[in-house]
Amino acid sequence: MRKKKIIVAVTGASGSIYAKLLLDGLAQMQDQIERVGVVMSDNAKEVWRFELGNEDYDDYKFDFYGKMDFNAPFASGSAKFDTMIIIPCSMGTLGRIATGVSNDLITRAADVVLKERRKLIAVVRDTPFSLIHINNMKVVTEAGGIICPANPSFYSMPKTIEEVAQTVVSRVIDLAGLEQDSYRWND
Repeated sequence: MRKKKIIVAVTGASGSIYAKLLLDGLAQMQDQIERVGVVMSDNAKEVWRFELGNEDYDDYKFDFYGKMDFNAPFASGSAKFDTMIIIPCSMGTLGRIATGVSNDLITRAADVVLKERRKLIAVVRDTPFSLIHINNMKVVTEAGGIICPANPSFYSMPKTIEEVAQTVVSRVIDLAGLEQDSYRWND
């Protein structure tokens, strides 16, 4: 299997635990991954500090880029990143992607991934959905993106908050085409 190049974008929506668990998982999959590029909004860092009580996002050995760094390799399709995961994905970010507004590195990278017909996974966390949210999810889906709401599953009988959140992250890792050891229904 060819190693993948992955973009992880973290927005200011609640759900920093999902981003943390994804980054933890990707750090353990270096045999499947050539490169991980990470971009976080300012609000994402603030929410991470509030929800998780730390600044551990600085500890990952991935390539980090500023939210306005249009020199990041994945700001162009020529860099050939395979997959972009926006986790959590705010509805504002989703709306800008759906309307083609590329005003920062997250939305530019999503635009690039969609135009190049590569994989975009948006882990939306808001609830309930307004009709505007639903329409934006429809537009992104029609453009080739995958909407993966941060809805945990419970058939693995999770015992901790981390185990509940991991059910979402495991689904995202599967969607990204990476091999992992995780709970499988009726296996």
